[in-house]
Amino acid sequence: MQCDAIWLFDSQCVLCSQGVQYTLRHEKAASIRFVAIQSDEGHALARYHDVDPGDPATFLFIEGGVALDKSDAMIALARHLKGPAQIARLFAFIPKSLRDRAYGLIARNRYKLFGQVECCIVPRADQRHRFVL
Repeated sequence: MQCDAIWLFDSQCVLCSQGVQYTLRHEKAASIRFVAIQSDEGHALARYHDVDPGDPATFLFIEGGVALDKSDAMIALARHLKGPAQIARLFAFIPKSLRDRAYGLIARNRYKLFGQVECCIVPRADQRHRFVL
């Protein structure tokens, strides 16, 4: 399977898991590999890119060997999607410092706002090859 990008996500975060489910439904092409930060590979990727795997403050979107985080990661992810999520691409016109400040506020409070689960998402059988959980 050829994947153009890797999404390193917090599989215990309800918001993150719902984002993955949304992405699976709205991808332009099946081009993203989903790696849970709680997995061995996820820990390694996080540490390599200076993200604390025990308390991630961001997700990573790795494309073309370049790791993007915070609002830049959201904008890059939106380029792979069709439908309403493409609106996120417009955030590129807002200064990065403001975008990242808003992102950080949500990221720091994601468990309080959206919840946290102990078990990660269970992909459908036809999608399992795209996941590292």
